[in-house]
Amino acid sequence: MNKYIWQLPNWSQFSWDKKILNPLIANTKIKQEKLLQKIQNLMDDDLKKAQAIIFEKETLKTAQIEGEKYNPESVKSSINKRLGLESVGLPKTERHIDGLVEVLFDATQKHDKDLTKERLFKWHAALFPTGYSGLSKIDVGKFRSDKEGSMKVVSGVMGLEKIHYQAPPATNISKEIEFFLNWWKASELKLDNTIRAGISHLYFVTIHPFDNGNGRIARVITDMALSQNDKLFKRYYSLSNEILNQRKSYYEILEQSQKGNKDITNWLVWFANCFSKSLDHSDVLLKDIFAKTKFWKKHSNKDINEKQKKVINKLLDAGKGNFDGNLTSRKYMSITSASKRTAVREIQDLLLKKMLIQNEEKGRNINYDINW
Repeated sequence: MNKYIWQLPNWSQFSWDKKILNPLIANTKIKQEKLLQKIQNLMDDDLKKAQAIIFEKETLKTAQIEGEKYNPESVKSSINKRLGLESVGLPKTERHIDGLVEVLFDATQKHDKDLTKERLFKWHAALFPTGYSGLSKIDVGKFRSDKEGSMKVVSGVMGLEKIHYQAPPATNISKEIEFFLNWWKASELKLDNTIRAGISHLYFVTIHPFDNGNGRIARVITDMALSQNDKLFKRYYSLSNEILNQRKSYYEILEQSQKGNKDITNWLVWFANCFSKSLDHSDVLLKDIFAKTKFWKKHSNKDINEKQKKVINKLLDAGKGNFDGNLTSRKYMSITSASKRTAVREIQDLLLKKMLIQNEEKGRNINYDINW
């Protein structure tokens, strides 16, 4: 009796219920289009900042799903250097973090390049630059050999382990990956992007071709599938953040699907809902950057000088309510090196143009904020 899906004949010929999935996919597409429109309206510097926020979230969360905690400042340092953003004061980058960031950038910014066995090997080698996963030496940049026995996903203490999944034997991997890569290429123009991304995730992680890092690479492939459809060489959501939020249900639906039949409707429903929530979360993560774009669009006809623009951008970049102590004439002087008289005059000009508002505090506590 077959226990796992890969033991079925032609197991990767998946099926699903379109009547159940079509409404979910339609809702996701609407969210995608709205978010993409906001992203495409961003100015270059703000687009880089938006990418940095999303890449940071994706890097931290995809590692955390696997039980690894990265230093957020090291992650930010690695990403800022790649995007050409300021990295002064940030710590030196770490090899394993650089490796994961490199893979995430490669999948998104080079999504139009072929996915090959060699590319998978390069991604895997980048994830494990020392050849070790923790204290265990692993096969890096090549498929697992099962020299320690068959690949199993287990939980529980030694002697009382529960086997959640057992992967295909190592002797099957080359053939299965060849089938996967052929499917990947053939399906790009045939399947809806959300369906294709969901299938690619389940398909790859079921083959489980590597000693370690299969989940991370599966999520990278998923993002690559979504990027191919968008034709956008930018990252604008973090799927891993939402998978981490639903980690328990993620592993449950994965186990059910890998022990089920070729009808993967339940998995695709879960995936579509997860992707939809990741798009919602991007709107929250990037709300300050979107607010900045909206502000400058509203005030595009206002004639202000470079010092005034610099101060306004400082406040906008900090985000609503996040500029410590709000703006004062003294802080204006510090930011712009202006005299007190100039600072007062230019602040008054911004008030008249309704770009700033004066807060309610009186006397020495007079301060200002963006007219959000």
